[in-house]
Amino acid sequence: MLKNIDPALNADVLHALRSMGHADTLVISDTNFPSDAIARRTTRGKLLRIDNVSAARAMRAVLSVLPLDTPLQPSVGRMEVMGAPDEIPAVQREVQAEVDRAEGKPAPMYGIERFAFYEEAKKAYCVITTGETRFYGCFLLTKGVIPPEPD
Repeated sequence: MLKNIDPALNADVLHALRSMGHADTLVISDTNFPSDAIARRTTRGKLLRIDNVSAARAMRAVLSVLPLDTPLQPSVGRMEVMGAPDEIPAVQREVQAEVDRAEGKPAPMYGIERFAFYEEAKKAYCVITTGETRFYGCFLLTKGVIPPEPD
């Protein structure tokens, strides 16, 4: 254990998050997403895991250390429900609450059509799969920056 680090964040995930640069993207996926196949096509090239937690819990852990790209609002995408792109399932409402909490204000997610999401995921820096069993628990985050301390 480390002080001030969410215990859901393992060494592999922390290393990937620290290695990412500004505007790199990452995927947080549910258990139904083709995580391993997609992860092999990413910059990292291997699947990362935050097992046995919901997508919302994984999002909270990741956003405890990862700045979102605030000039690019919104900077969190969600996989759209097929045939109902404006529908926001419970899993996505829970994740939205975590994004808003981390940002300290409403930061609406944008929708990405399912097959377009797969293509965007292949371009990501990494894929982190979770224990989320509900459908459409898949999200694309864009990393921001941490500004320097004022003199």
